[in-house]
Amino acid sequence: MELAKIVYELTKAFPSDERFGLTSQVRRAVVSVSSNIAEGHARQGREFSHFLSIARGSLAEVESQLILAVKLEYLPEASLSEAMSVMAEVRRMASSLAEKLA
Repeated sequence: MELAKIVYELTKAFPSDERFGLTSQVRRAVVSVSSNIAEGHARQGREFSHFLSIARGSLAEVESQLILAVKLEYLPEASLSEAMSVMAEVRRMASSLAEKLA
């Protein structure tokens, strides 16, 4: 959820004409990360591993979209450091948990 908060703050700087484009897409993807972890945890077992995989896919989507935002000059590259750090930590935790469930 910390990552979602960071991404929401970052996307406030996007142009208003991107509200229904990239802004909406990256926000949906970042919310999907914690949502899939929570849903998988509620289901337990093998399904949890599946939902962790989906969460990791959403992390990759968020990363890609934030890099695109830099390339489109919606954000300065330096503004991504906190988000990238949190994404790396969430990715490591999700991967480690998935290995333990296997």
